[in-house]
Amino acid sequence: MSERTWDDAVVARPPSPELRVLVTDLDGTLLGGDRAARQRLRRALDRHPEITVVFATGRGLPSIRTRLARDPLLPRPRWIIADVGASVIDAAGMAHVDALEAELRTGWPGAERVRAALRPFTALVHQDGVPQDGRCSFFLAPEHLSPEITAAVARLGCSWTYSAGRFFDVLPPHAGKGQALQRLADKLQWPASGLLVAGDSLNDLSLFQLGAHGVIMGNAEPALLDQVPHSELVHRPPLEGAAAILDALERVGWVRPPRSVVVGYHRPPVHWSQGRWRRPVSPNGILPTLTSVLGDATGGLDATWAAALVEEAPGAPGPHGSAPATGLPLALLPVTPERWAGYFHGACKETLWPALMSQPQLIRRAPSHWADYEAVNAAFARHLDAHAADGATVWLHDYNLWLVPGLLSARRPDLRIGLFHHTPFPSPDVFRRLPDAEQLIGSLARLDWAGFHTAAFADNFRRLLAGSGPVPCTGVHPLGIDRTTVSVLARERVGAGAAHRTAGAPSRLVLSVERLDYAKAPVHKVRAVDALLEREPRWRGRVRFRLVCPPPEPGIHAYDATRTALEAAVAAVNNRWRNGGWEPVDYLPQALPFPQVVDEYLAADVFWVTSVADGMNLAAKEYVTARAATGRPGALVLSRHAGAAEQLAAAALLTDPHSPRDLVDTLHRALSLTAGQRTAHTAALAALLGDHSPADWARTIVAEIRGPVAGPAADTG
Repeated sequence: MSERTWDDAVVARPPSPELRVLVTDLDGTLLGGDRAARQRLRRALDRHPEITVVFATGRGLPSIRTRLARDPLLPRPRWIIADVGASVIDAAGMAHVDALEAELRTGWPGAERVRAALRPFTALVHQDGVPQDGRCSFFLAPEHLSPEITAAVARLGCSWTYSAGRFFDVLPPHAGKGQALQRLADKLQWPASGLLVAGDSLNDLSLFQLGAHGVIMGNAEPALLDQVPHSELVHRPPLEGAAAILDALERVGWVRPPRSVVVGYHRPPVHWSQGRWRRPVSPNGILPTLTSVLGDATGGLDATWAAALVEEAPGAPGPHGSAPATGLPLALLPVTPERWAGYFHGACKETLWPALMSQPQLIRRAPSHWADYEAVNAAFARHLDAHAADGATVWLHDYNLWLVPGLLSARRPDLRIGLFHHTPFPSPDVFRRLPDAEQLIGSLARLDWAGFHTAAFADNFRRLLAGSGPVPCTGVHPLGIDRTTVSVLARERVGAGAAHRTAGAPSRLVLSVERLDYAKAPVHKVRAVDALLEREPRWRGRVRFRLVCPPPEPGIHAYDATRTALEAAVAAVNNRWRNGGWEPVDYLPQALPFPQVVDEYLAADVFWVTSVADGMNLAAKEYVTARAATGRPGALVLSRHAGAAEQLAAAALLTDPHSPRDLVDTLHRALSLTAGQRTAHTAALAALLGDHSPADWARTIVAEIRGPVAGPAADTG
């Protein structure tokens, strides 16, 4: 790294208010202790990517590279202080930081001159074959360490360290582990309060002279213990190596213990924006449901939520740990924007989503996108491994993490792993049209439990995995809504006068609230409105279809064709039937705050769901709840292919989006209901919703994942 690049990096990276840097020796320290202790430490550091790891070692860079390549338990450092403090390496590219090394090596006469000057001292045995840079290292028995040798070093203008009763290192006059760390900290604006240093030998002594937190290994060199003053800052546990470091990290509060329940979801349940966490706009759905359960201190779940966090600008301060506004324990996995685009925008939405929606003709696979999907799933498996206690329950969500069960069960056979599908699960013949179907099936077969909204989805899953060994247990648990919250809000909106029809509005309002997605069949609906007005002239000027349709996040191109077709269809129908101030279609391509969504529910005579495939459709349940709570009759037209249809079929007006005629007939029937019929219809729908709370739903699923082992015909649905 050139000095100019180094200085630019320093300016571009302001210090974090929660800076945490672990600076550790290798031999006898980070590499010390038994394998189990090293595994625990590695998992703890993986749980906390906000902790910057710095190696401070007597080894040279070639030796460090070799150890990193061969030792899977060795954490990846961000910086390396090597050669007993004579070298500083930026581990991001394994490049020497020339500007710092020039300062540290000022006055260095060179290894050849040092060896020549010390050649008369035959007790000094040069460490031949050991890579050395900016230093000269010898073996020396303790009885031969003499004033004559140290005086010879002083005449060279050099400094020296002696450690472990055998290593004599001659260094530049300004070099040393502590000196190198201080210069690095000064450049990066690291305060001593944000450092924890760990060592076991005398050449680590200078690290403990910086006023930082420290930990001395229980197996440390006695001379180090004697020369480091006793202080509340320096911990001296009776533990060796990795176990001592982990003990110190817990003591200073930098790491949390692993959890007995880990939720794995591709997104955080709250949104990080403009430097703070923001809650979901709706009280319903999986994100607020689990936010409520995990954030409830009385809920009895020792849990954390593991999620990807798409990085913003490199080095920009970001969120870690819990979300203070919710008290929710979060375990965030950083993902670059480029990888997220390939993983989510590409593989998830262009390859897997069409199969889930039973639209295999739309499947597109790019090798680079699938590689990103594999990479993110592998990172999630490591991330979940780090956060899960022995024998923990891991609850995964949705197709975004389909490769995790296979990867995680191989790493941690002690875990119980379940996955709930909030989407439909396609028939085996559709699933097998995925290019990587066998890879996915092999992973899903490693689940202990799989959950679904409907019995039909669970049956598709079991038939797909039949013949792949023991089939995971399955459960059928349709997700409900927070009826109390929706009911209270609806009554409040009516009381405040927010939910009312505008003057001159058509006599019938048909409403759909859904994200832009071809699976929701928005174009089908607009064409059905056109056909209704053609066939039934009495509705011209008397009915309006309002489509609240927020766009997907930027970067998703799988719905571009749907957006184009929808905009064209809306324009065509409105141009054809527009009359005075009336237009048949009111298209709102934006997200509304939830109170405004409730206002729309309260204004609408008909709620229209036409999904060609849908895991549940909670908006239909919200509509029914809002209307029933305020005594307003309504009508629900519900696709036969929505998960909610299995629960509400006895009362809803079912429709088939694949039949244009049926769409028109069912909509006409809903518009033609009398007030009394709509009152009875709403009451019957409300009675079918039940009172099972989303929080109870979540706790039930955790209990089932923890349940009995899988069997060939196991089913808890």
